[in-house]
Amino acid sequence: MARETVLTPGHLIHPAFVREGITEPVPIASMPGQQQETIASLILAVRDAVDAGCAAVLLFGVPEHKDAEGSQAWAAEGIVQRALRSLRHEFGDRCVLIADCCLDEYTDHGHCGVLRADGSVDNDATVTLYTRVAVSQAAAGADMIAPSGMMDGQVAAIRGALDSNGFADTAVLAYSAKYASVMYGPFRDAADCAPRFGDRRSYQMDVANQREAVRRAVGDVVEGADMVMVKPALTALDVVARVRDATDVPVAAYCVSGEYAMLHAAAAAGAFDERSAVLESLTAIRRAGADLIITYDARRAARWLREELNGV
Repeated sequence: MARETVLTPGHLIHPAFVREGITEPVPIASMPGQQQETIASLILAVRDAVDAGCAAVLLFGVPEHKDAEGSQAWAAEGIVQRALRSLRHEFGDRCVLIADCCLDEYTDHGHCGVLRADGSVDNDATVTLYTRVAVSQAAAGADMIAPSGMMDGQVAAIRGALDSNGFADTAVLAYSAKYASVMYGPFRDAADCAPRFGDRRSYQMDVANQREAVRRAVGDVVEGADMVMVKPALTALDVVARVRDATDVPVAAYCVSGEYAMLHAAAAAGAFDERSAVLESLTAIRRAGADLIITYDARRAARWLREELNGV
């Protein structure tokens, strides 16, 4: 009766990897319980998420062929575009479809944008390609575009491109505070997007910075973001709280692959009960101020929460 923070299935977003060129799902070794999906298995996973009451699905694509620009990211027959059309046909408006908008899964070098001759990322050229990706994803059925590359000006450019191409109602969820974190390791296995050289510290945020996160979130709102995101979540709860206080749009927090792997490894080692630890962690993210939580435990946590509600 006196509980201050409420966690429900509707606060949870299920992230999914859909891979081109496979005939059955492929388990992700570093993320127990997770897998790369075919479009057919993706439909089953999304049905499970919808039936469990999850708020939305966030799609990441793993193409069969990659190149220096990541051209499959905006291809009309790209893996995410085909998956979006299939999900829209299958579920209609029953599921909110969010498309990750970046190039790292699609480039042969693994960086989030096109490269200059010296190997650095060309911010402006990359943003131009992001606009092509966003329009292509919206045309395929995405309700929301989530630019994750942390390029300067990406939100304004994507918002302008969507509006000018007839997608004014397509929302933008900005990865506003995305840290250059070690917690993304398992994700890079899942999406086959580890940089072939260097790292991403030149365009992702220093994990030591909090005020910068607030500036970036506020700036993205000014540029037209409908929602903002903090990533990772558990190692940045202070940032979630600061961004929540500084903005008046919904705030999402991404409980990332490394955080997922740590919780599950500790539970497997007998350190604590897995279900209790997952729900406590998600509640902590909500308590910090997140309106929405992207978590690889979304479907299981949603079912657990429904069981608690029903007294099971």
